Amino acid sequence: MNEISSIGTPGEDLIEPVIVPVEAYVSKDYARAEQERLWRKVWLQAARLEDIPNVGDFVTYDILEDSVIIMRTGPDELSAYHNVCPHRGRRLIDTPADQRNARGNRKSIICGFHGWTFDRQGQCTFANHADDWQGKLTAQRTALGKVSVDTWGGWAWINLDPDCGPLADYLGVVPDMLDPFGLQNMRYRWRKWIIFDCNWKVAMEAFSETYHVQTTHPEFNAFGEFRGWARKHGLHTNIGYEAPKNMDENQAKLRIGSGEDPRLSTAEMQLFTWENANTNTTMTLVAAAQRLKDELPEGTPAPQVLQHWLATARADDEKRGVFWPVVEPAHTAKSGTAWQIFPNFQIGHAVNNMLCYSARPYGADPDKCIFEAAVYELFPEAETPATEWEYTSAEQWPPVLQQDFTNMQAVQQGMKNVGFRGTQPNPYMERAVASLHYNLSRYMGTGAPKPLD
Repeated sequence: MNEISSIGTPGEDLIEPVIVPVEAYVSKDYARAEQERLWRKVWLQAARLEDIPNVGDFVTYDILEDSVIIMRTGPDELSAYHNVCPHRGRRLIDTPADQRNARGNRKSIICGFHGWTFDRQGQCTFANHADDWQGKLTAQRTALGKVSVDTWGGWAWINLDPDCGPLADYLGVVPDMLDPFGLQNMRYRWRKWIIFDCNWKVAMEAFSETYHVQTTHPEFNAFGEFRGWARKHGLHTNIGYEAPKNMDENQAKLRIGSGEDPRLSTAEMQLFTWENANTNTTMTLVAAAQRLKDELPEGTPAPQVLQHWLATARADDEKRGVFWPVVEPAHTAKSGTAWQIFPNFQIGHAVNNMLCYSARPYGADPDKCIFEAAVYELFPEAETPATEWEYTSAEQWPPVLQQDFTNMQAVQQGMKNVGFRGTQPNPYMERAVASLHYNLSRYMGTGAPKPLD
């Protein structure tokens, strides 16, 4: 098992105010040290299983200088290998120019340098002039290096640490909280990536709290003010919203608008969300919200509006062969709206859609990252859209996400200002930010949040 340094930090729950040093965001030495101390020690979400449905299908995943091949080696078997030839160190599968990763199907993997060949089990089946090695080219010396791989939630996860613990132990409470939502049954609606001018932590933190919504996304204020919270669960955190007055807590992401007529405000909010964020809703939900004014009388109490909206949307989806899971209201409330999986993956879940973010370093430059977002939805099998990772400039992302991008770039610039004293996250609404750095400091040995005097 990998060791995590023990250092003096605030209480595990991080309820009290703290300040986070700026080193983790801007230091080149810190960025270089992350590869060995962090990225080679943690479980990383590396691929979606529907991208490799058939035996021989593979995808690659790169994290700094390391590259991994994740391959379906049997109907119910995945294998992962270091993407490097054991002969002279050439990368075995190159990523095409301007692509996020390589993807395809192979019966064997052939090194482009000298033709060494490997089967799906990672064994070398051909090395030209093997006799020249005088019998020293053993199966062990010529096999591809194996990488730990496991699955959960419809994703393949990898760990570069040969002594890592099980994925289930690493995820902790996350599967218990999110399994009822059937994440593995959802499919991509769209997926985008970009090389962005900020540290990967700045990118992840931009979406791990709701404190910014009122100011960064003021358009949503017209539909009600939703106060958010954040909770810590060991390595991971989740965020959510307090229940509006006189409303059940059971609707986490699928919320109605406030105001004098929740029928109208819900319809307006759903349409605005679809057109300007293109996330966190579906056309079924939008259409059902537009009918509220015709199906319910004026003055219908907000809880009844919510129940009717979701019931009719669920029924509409069932007619086209889409079946939402049934999740107990208390569980929905406890699960919140999104989970931050340490260190660099966020799952924004609902019963019929989800929005996921991830970020990782771009080279060892602390001022750049690879940022990714993917929207998933429940589809009838025959209507699942064909999607690929699309590199998209910042100006081409949905308008609401462009607002977040503006903050991300400006925060990275501001943190290098000599006058910046360190991040002071809101202890209630931004606890996920403090938690990220609390756990990072356990791996990195530096950068722990410090209590505010």
